[in-house]
Amino acid sequence: MRQRFLPLLALLSLLLPLPAPAAPTVSTVADQTGIALTIYNRNLGLVKDRREIRLAPGNGELRFMDVAAQIIPTSVSIASLAGGELQVLEQNYEYDLLSPQKLMDKYVGKEVKLHQKNPYTEREEVVTATLLSNNGGPVYRIGDEITFGHPGRLIFPGVPDDLIARPTLVWLLEGAAVEKRTIEASYLTGGISWRADYVVTLSEKDDQANLAGWVTIDNRSGAAYRNATLKLVAGDVNRVQEQSTRFAKSVRAEAMAPAPQFQEEAFFEYHLYTLQRPSTIKENQTKQINLVTADAVPVKKEFLLKGESFYYQSPAGEVEKQKVGVFVEMENRKEHNLGMPLPKGIVRVYKRDAGGSLQFVGEDTIDHTPEKETVRVKLGDAFDVVGERKQTEWRKVASDTYESAFEIRLRNHKKEDITVKVVEPVPGDWQMLSSSHPHEKGDAFSAVFKVPVPKDGEATLVYRVRMRY
Repeated sequence: MRQRFLPLLALLSLLLPLPAPAAPTVSTVADQTGIALTIYNRNLGLVKDRREIRLAPGNGELRFMDVAAQIIPTSVSIASLAGGELQVLEQNYEYDLLSPQKLMDKYVGKEVKLHQKNPYTEREEVVTATLLSNNGGPVYRIGDEITFGHPGRLIFPGVPDDLIARPTLVWLLEGAAVEKRTIEASYLTGGISWRADYVVTLSEKDDQANLAGWVTIDNRSGAAYRNATLKLVAGDVNRVQEQSTRFAKSVRAEAMAPAPQFQEEAFFEYHLYTLQRPSTIKENQTKQINLVTADAVPVKKEFLLKGESFYYQSPAGEVEKQKVGVFVEMENRKEHNLGMPLPKGIVRVYKRDAGGSLQFVGEDTIDHTPEKETVRVKLGDAFDVVGERKQTEWRKVASDTYESAFEIRLRNHKKEDITVKVVEPVPGDWQMLSSSHPHEKGDAFSAVFKVPVPKDGEATLVYRVRMRY
């Protein structure tokens, strides 16, 4: 009897419908319990999105929505922080986003409805049509006729399963239990970057300055990060493929002196700046946060005239006028009210005119500047300081030895005395034979002179050098 009953049970099991697969678990930003964002200054961000969700028992699908549109799918990882371990069987990134064009494409060959207003009865009429094509415009079959350019409103019966409204991570999980879990998804995304912008206000005598540093964050990643724990990494992180981003420039002439908002620490071969409060970074937003503020920073102003190495390779007797550059330098030291490693960025310099109005005097970029190093900014060329260069002699002493003599005249039309630093890039193995002013070796291939020039006066530098190359 039992042997007859077993085949009957097997037959009934084939006839009975299989249990429907469990509906996928959908997680949105409403489940979020915390988000951490680390931004690099090379168009890259690390997102750690923590959510509390409830999973169905057994194998199931988790749809993790509201992620960045520029996510790097191969960088994604998921971890269960509370509620037991998770076994990930599959991981997918769904980015076939819903749009009118894609919705039309998905309904090619299917029935849709066309609503149009009858001009005579002023009632809306509904026509059932088959969408035949969507190349350059929709083509319909209505009954036995083919038409296009139909003026009616197009109504779809639903959204296809393979179209989604927002970028979504999808995991197929094994062995989930019916309980709340704390899940953290980590991934890298493009489209987000940061940079530093500095505002320097010079004193009346150009010997001190107030400095305000701002972090400029540009978010084009396709997601918003609300009340995020924010960290910034300064340094040149190597990437396989470089990407670029554009920043909206912002000028702030002056700033108050708020309490420091970022805590800086050394991290690997970089520097990490952690904001000491949560911050919301909206999608398609440029945000500025104060990084550093320092008052009464000692400043050194420098006038620089720099030569070219080709001056020493052939005779040239013409007088050449040269511009004299203007630079300011600051030592990044605690005793100078600084001392924080400064990320690379743009330094904009201002100064008040005789009427007390703040005026822009120049800008320059700086590289990452550690503590105890010098911040050097070129402001432009001096208007009232003029340089003239003339080669007075050039001769060949031996097959590999040459001599050259120069006269450099410096005229100062300012109302105060100045000193002009003259840097001459002498090639080869050189020896200074004579000079009207003392010189130093700036490096192996440069002679440096410091020439005092009186107010409304001039000074002349004369020197002769022997070179072997």
